[in-house]
Amino acid sequence: MPEVLWKPSEEFIKESTMANYIEWLKNNGYNFDISYDPMKNIEHYNNLWKWSVKELENFWQTIWNYFHIISHTPYVNVISSRQMPGVRWFSGSTLNYAEYIFRNTKDKPAIIYRREDGLRKIISRNEMVQQVSSLASFLKQLGVKKGDRIVGYISQRPEAVIGLLASASIGAIWSVAGLELGVTAVIDRFKQLQPKVLIVADGYIYNGKRVDKREDVKKLISNLPSLELIIIVPSLDENFNVYSEGKKVVRWDEIHSKEKIEFEYVDFNYPLWVIYTSGTTGIPKPIVHSHGGILIEALKASLHLDLKEKDKFLWYSTPSWMMWNVVVNALLYGSTVVFYDGSPMYNNLTPLWEIAEKEELTFLGLSAPFIHSCVKSTLEPGSQYNLKNLKAIGSTAAPLSVSGFEWIYKKVKQDIWLTPGSGGTDVMTAFVGGCPILPVWSGEMQCRWLGVSVKAFDSEGRPVINEVGELVITEPMPSMPIYFWGDENYKWYKESYFSLFPNVWWHGDWIMITDRGTAIIYGRSDSTIKRKGVRMGTLDIYKVVEAIPEVQNSMAIEAYDNLILYVVLKGNLTLDESLKQKIKDKMRQELGPYFIPDYIIQVPDIPLTLNFKKLEVPVKKILMGWDINKAVRIDSISNPDALYTLIELSKPVIEEIKRKRT
Repeated sequence: MPEVLWKPSEEFIKESTMANYIEWLKNNGYNFDISYDPMKNIEHYNNLWKWSVKELENFWQTIWNYFHIISHTPYVNVISSRQMPGVRWFSGSTLNYAEYIFRNTKDKPAIIYRREDGLRKIISRNEMVQQVSSLASFLKQLGVKKGDRIVGYISQRPEAVIGLLASASIGAIWSVAGLELGVTAVIDRFKQLQPKVLIVADGYIYNGKRVDKREDVKKLISNLPSLELIIIVPSLDENFNVYSEGKKVVRWDEIHSKEKIEFEYVDFNYPLWVIYTSGTTGIPKPIVHSHGGILIEALKASLHLDLKEKDKFLWYSTPSWMMWNVVVNALLYGSTVVFYDGSPMYNNLTPLWEIAEKEELTFLGLSAPFIHSCVKSTLEPGSQYNLKNLKAIGSTAAPLSVSGFEWIYKKVKQDIWLTPGSGGTDVMTAFVGGCPILPVWSGEMQCRWLGVSVKAFDSEGRPVINEVGELVITEPMPSMPIYFWGDENYKWYKESYFSLFPNVWWHGDWIMITDRGTAIIYGRSDSTIKRKGVRMGTLDIYKVVEAIPEVQNSMAIEAYDNLILYVVLKGNLTLDESLKQKIKDKMRQELGPYFIPDYIIQVPDIPLTLNFKKLEVPVKKILMGWDINKAVRIDSISNPDALYTLIELSKPVIEEIKRKRT
């Protein structure tokens, strides 16, 4: 039995949004209990969760009513069917995601921007409304309308938030990529959308360096012929400008309008934004989420995150990662959102802790790899910084180890709510994660989130408890993609999520659900590479690596949070340090700094299936400790000797990784 590291106090439980919601349910005829003893709440919460996934219609209707979602036309039904994909939610209702954010009229800091070099900006809610109104009016004057695509290539600057909200307010469709992504990867994403508007910055500061992106911006613009308007955001160079024949170019500070904001009311299931996930089977998947699906899921998430108007919330992320959108969603709760534009590793891992003190954060979201780096350091945030306002620390992007849990409670704060979570870009929320009325067990996430029918399936498709299995979702969720861009017949969609178990969403994570309702994630079960929360398909990596003249073939595997690249070289070439550096430099240039391999191993051949697919998932399983005969059928491999050789050559690397982890 793992150790209980934290229990919410009676006051903490009483003040939580989750407790308030349960009391609201009781007052509206639902028979659910809550205790001020968090251990008793284990049974109470599990009963609530079971109801929320069994009676989907009732549960989501209570979320609609509890948060006072206003529809400008009545809905006909809560859910069209339970057959995934293609479910329609709240059919007939019309609303706008951005309108809900502006319902809160209290003027207070809405956005606080902190840059690595010390630059600080505050935008109040009134200023945010004015800027969104001004940009939306400007876009409409230039003919941008409902359904047009607006894209951003920008860092964590406030202009990205303004761009998203202005786009949503007029019914346009938003998509964004962080400047850390290589331009080739960005072109692959944006060219699918044929955008009309691009909001772009000239560079960013990271780890003490000024990263100039002006040449990448030129290349991006030249590869997006659909563009009609380019809005430039000077970041490093106040004189930054671009010249593009036939396209209108305007500086951000030249956009002025005093018109009052007007909202385009759209169907609940109408597209809000496009977020990109992996490119495992081809170009990156352009996931389309809806106005209503994101709105109602984000509001439900506040029950678990316990964010309110008084909170200051930072979850370190770039705009390329869904957690940036999660931070923007906190504006729905009236919270102040804080963005850090820079490297969290800078100056010996101190920037985020410094911001937590100086901005008096109440909720700090981190990544598990960052916390693990802190564990190995001499950092002691609890004694080095004043963290009296900090009530919660979040963790995601990878499984958080037991030592990570223990470090938070020993070196940060004894009375802190540590709330790791796991979900996905695919659904823009968590499947499993925190709950403010439950205890925190070492190494475990507190619960399955309400409305999310999470199960662990064995290889036969049977749910298991206290055993590791495939993470699946057996009932639809409002924030599931409405479709992939350009795939409205769901062919690509079905191949991605419904190929393993019929009519069940397969997510590609290893999970164990305990008999207490807690959950442990063990990493990816598929071949997608996920680095610092940003996913990339192996095909994107192969396109870059195999374009290097010396490389004949390659395979990328993520194991124990390390990216291992296997290469087959041409002729009699040998992998030396010079060639390793050449490969790393090319991957940094084309794919961005997150996707530089931790290890590069030369192998004589890449193991393939009988239909010539690289044996990515079985190799990952074997590296993660599976018996080779359970991980793969040897008679399904076209070149078994290549597999045995690869595993043998990997042993010293895996031993080194394990040694470092301990």
